[in-house]
Amino acid sequence: MIRLSAFQMQTAGPDAAANLAHIETAAREAARAGATLLVSPELGITSYGGGEDILALAEPADGEIVDRLGRIARETGVALVGGFAEKDGDAVYNSAVYTDGSGKPSVYRKSHLYGDYERNLFMPEKPSTCLFSHRGMTLGMLICYDVEFPENVRRLALAGAEMILVPTATPKGASGTFIAEKMIPVRAFENQIFIAYVNNIGRDGDFDYAGRSIIAAPDGTALATAGLSEQLLTVDIEPQLYARSRSENTYLRDL
Repeated sequence: MIRLSAFQMQTAGPDAAANLAHIETAAREAARAGATLLVSPELGITSYGGGEDILALAEPADGEIVDRLGRIARETGVALVGGFAEKDGDAVYNSAVYTDGSGKPSVYRKSHLYGDYERNLFMPEKPSTCLFSHRGMTLGMLICYDVEFPENVRRLALAGAEMILVPTATPKGASGTFIAEKMIPVRAFENQIFIAYVNNIGRDGDFDYAGRSIIAAPDGTALATAGLSEQLLTVDIEPQLYARSRSENTYLRDL
């Protein structure tokens, strides 16, 4: 069992220092709630809506942003997943990093970029299987649009992921509501895994976000959901409680 916090966050725009400070405050609150892992939204550190200003904030995976997240994790005892613009040579990726402040950080790069806005800023990565262990549980990462392709979730589930963490920046609208309320529970159910789908909130540049973050269980139920304001969700992830669901819904075994 692990206790997970999901931070539906209002960013300060392309102000990495302010956003990191905001995440640190949330990490300290998560620690007080007994959580060992905090997930924040897509590009929550460098902002999703900052346009070309994001490129100036891009850093390598061993840069100050990831180093600062590691220091926060060490100080609070809460491992962090943070979204940032990652620079590698001349390329910039829409990335998320997991760090507990001790071992080597795990970095995932978004493979399915959404719309001209993202394609004009970032390089897509080939679909990859990013897995890591947290407190004995095997976790994976995807970013926003990636989770809408069932192949991505299935690939991670077949590789052994018990939970997938999905930082996202889903905008307001009917499709954003449908994805959070319908698609994410189905992705969890059809793979018999947990999914933490963690959105931005408020306005950032030209974007208004849908909020509606959700932590879905293997049986398709919502362990926690957020509304339309900044919110910290904290839940216990207990795989043993879903043994019956896995025994009845044997999709991975029967492929």
